[in-house]
Amino acid sequence: MYEKKVVVKADTGVHARPAMTLVRKATKYKSKINLIKDETEADAKSIMSLLALAILKGTSITIRASGEDEQEAVEALWQIIENDFQEIS
Repeated sequence: MYEKKVVVKADTGVHARPAMTLVRKATKYKSKINLIKDETEADAKSIMSLLALAILKGTSITIRASGEDEQEAVEALWQIIENDFQEIS
């Protein structure tokens, strides 16, 4: 298992478009990936699950993955959130 914390800086938080960016990236990995807000976990490969977290600007979340490409997956999602949901190739 590998995890990393990040604070959402985007003014709009995680609404449908940023959530879809995360889902698209997460589905490229074989590992199980979750975003955790407070005590609630959401499947990073499910847009409905991510939207249910209601992540606002300033929210601290943990990205956690387990599987063969866990570190790469966490770092990729962390980078997207750090860059205000602009996907870097």
